[in-house]
Amino acid sequence: MRAVRQVRGDVIKEKSVLSANDPPGSTVIDAEGLDYRELNRRVRQAASKAEELTLEGVCGQRYIGSGIRKPILLKIKGVPGNDLGSFMDGPRIFVYGNAQDGLGNTMNDGLIVVHGRAGDIAAMGMRGGRVYIRDGVGYRCAIHMKEYGKMRPILVIGGGTQDFLGEYMAGGVVLVLRLPGKDTTFPAARHLGTGIHGGRIFVRGPVSNTQLGKGAALREASEEELREIESLVRDYVGYFGGDAGEIMDSEFNVIFPKSRRPFGGLYAY
Repeated sequence: MRAVRQVRGDVIKEKSVLSANDPPGSTVIDAEGLDYRELNRRVRQAASKAEELTLEGVCGQRYIGSGIRKPILLKIKGVPGNDLGSFMDGPRIFVYGNAQDGLGNTMNDGLIVVHGRAGDIAAMGMRGGRVYIRDGVGYRCAIHMKEYGKMRPILVIGGGTQDFLGEYMAGGVVLVLRLPGKDTTFPAARHLGTGIHGGRIFVRGPVSNTQLGKGAALREASEEELREIESLVRDYVGYFGGDAGEIMDSEFNVIFPKSRRPFGGLYAY
């Protein structure tokens, strides 16, 4: 590693950046004022050498971590833009702030942990890996989430969601905890599980049948499902703090598909 002195106004920062001869390790990239293309170029270049990257001053740059197929640790300080971690296969991303739309889009494997909230369509088309969001999320999260073989995506939301959660969901697990003070908008959410034909959505607290979308059904969680939920709650508490026992001392409901082909009657075959 070599130290670089960066002067911005009257503030001098010490940065560690990778040189060509540096061994694998950790590096810091200052993202302030960088175009998203340049930032992602630097991230990919550093990821080829480092095992851990920290991005500081992130403000809306999109596609961070997209397509990376290496088990690196990426720490993001700030607010990343759309499609964080899309198509990624293996990295671990920790966001110390909020995230915008499309987080984990078509994610194949890895981990994303957001110490804040996320926008719309989080986990869209997600195929594997895990996403933990401390607070709430926007509209159409987990749309087209799917699973295949041993690949089983998991999305845990500490707060609430907006409408169309799990739309056309084909597999995987979504857990909505609706914790106090975590941006709990869920009681007003509608069209939950519209077109769902695989996977399950676990919800802490009451859910009305009037909130369900076409093709979705509702029941209480079974004992086996409660054990699965508890494991995910302990993961959540491990990342963000809290009392797993207190969270589990609650009612949990399951939104699940009525049919594998909820719109089968609309087709000619």
